[in-house]
Amino acid sequence: MKVAIVTGASAGIGEATVLALLHDGFVVYAGARRTERMQALATAGARLLALDVTDEDSMSRAVEQVLVATGRVDVLVNNAGYGSHGAVEDVPMEEARRQMDVNVFGLARMTQLVLPAMRAQRGGTVVNISSIGGKMHEPLGAWYHATKFAVEGLSDCLRMEVKPFGIHVVVIEPGAITSEWVGIAAANLEKTSQGSAYEEQVTRHLRIFKSAVKGAKPPKVVADAIVKAVNSTHPKTRYVMGGGAKPILWLRKLLPDKAFDALMGAVLKRM
Repeated sequence: MKVAIVTGASAGIGEATVLALLHDGFVVYAGARRTERMQALATAGARLLALDVTDEDSMSRAVEQVLVATGRVDVLVNNAGYGSHGAVEDVPMEEARRQMDVNVFGLARMTQLVLPAMRAQRGGTVVNISSIGGKMHEPLGAWYHATKFAVEGLSDCLRMEVKPFGIHVVVIEPGAITSEWVGIAAANLEKTSQGSAYEEQVTRHLRIFKSAVKGAKPPKVVADAIVKAVNSTHPKTRYVMGGGAKPILWLRKLLPDKAFDALMGAVLKRM
């Protein structure tokens, strides 16, 4: 019996990952704040967890529920997260902290909670959903990109720490994926930027969000990569997929900082 926990499972990448792991024979615990949105997953065979990754009691109860029922955790998919966009000058610090809390600290705490079981069983895989945003930058995305840069660094350090216990750490770096993410990010951008000195940039950036939707790939491409990673004896440290992901990361690696700045600026001006 292989047991997996997936956070942020009510839609998009999380939902697709639950279904893919179920199809692969896992016992899957699907975690989200809104369990009423996961009834289709329950029908498919998933076990539902009421899980808020900003709430210590919620996270502790969820992991304890899995361990009491199954005695093990083979895979943790840290997928819960969202995009908070806006100029650094405009985004309230309360919102910045919430972005960090969901995207970084919730991921870290869920990892802490499952590691004792993984160490005891001498194996397991932690899958952290990052983004190409963890390797590149853009205006009006500072707090979101900060969280994904943090996930990248945290994952690299964690990978080395847990290797002696037979535990793998995998980073998933999607580009444009069909999900609720764009709508939420665009709404946050509009909310924080009304009447802002950055309003012209915001208008152009909203057009980029709409353009990205056209080239987006289905969440299944991410789910398939996760299944491949967790079934591998020697998984890659990073998996890249989704609309525009590989060419964007190639350009970021190739270009110096100011050249990449100029490229992003040129893209924005054309919108």
